[in-house]
Amino acid sequence: YAEGAGGGGRSLLLVLQGMDTAGKGGVIKHVVGALNPLGCQIAAFKKPTEQELRHHFLWRIRRRLPAAGMVTVFDRSHYEDVLIARVRRLAKRETIERRYTEINRFEQRVVADGTTVVKCFLHISAERQKERLLARLDDPSKHWKFNPGDVDERRRWADYQLAYEMALERCSTEPAPWYVVPSDRKWYRNWAISQLLLETLTGLDPQLPPVDFDVAEQRRRLIES
Repeated sequence: YAEGAGGGGRSLLLVLQGMDTAGKGGVIKHVVGALNPLGCQIAAFKKPTEQELRHHFLWRIRRRLPAAGMVTVFDRSHYEDVLIARVRRLAKRETIERRYTEINRFEQRVVADGTTVVKCFLHISAERQKERLLARLDDPSKHWKFNPGDVDERRRWADYQLAYEMALERCSTEPAPWYVVPSDRKWYRNWAISQLLLETLTGLDPQLPPVDFDVAEQRRRLIES
């Protein structure tokens, strides 16, 4: 954030994908929550609105890309258009195939423009998802988090796993690789992504902006004031 405030043009995009209860919200709370809130933005992509459906599927994604010096987290992302769209047959197969290529080109341009892209697939087992959904039903304070549609989606588990496999295979590139994060254990999921972000930020080596004043002179003025 400090580098961006000083005119730097780099940024970071963290993409979180996974089945329901995989822990996207948990990562945002426990991992991303440790970042400077002034330099962090969260973008959650739900079912497209009527306005969004009138545009190219990447239109709403472009509008939420991080500005210079910012870290933006995508809670779900443009990959919904090759995941749920494939499983529920919301688009023709040839359309899905074309989207893989469009996504790769899009991400390459994003990286070329100065944004480091980190994509994490939070991998959870069907058994652990059932446990977490049952826990939501057993705790009245978590009923608001339960969606009956999640039960319907579990019947398509195998189809979703295939869709994820295809997306990771087709869209894990050198500029924007995918990382598969085991997420049955919340502590490990959070630790793994914390380490990944730490390694990424260390590699970026962000710099504090140079000052445009004489520090000694300003110290003297302050003492004398």
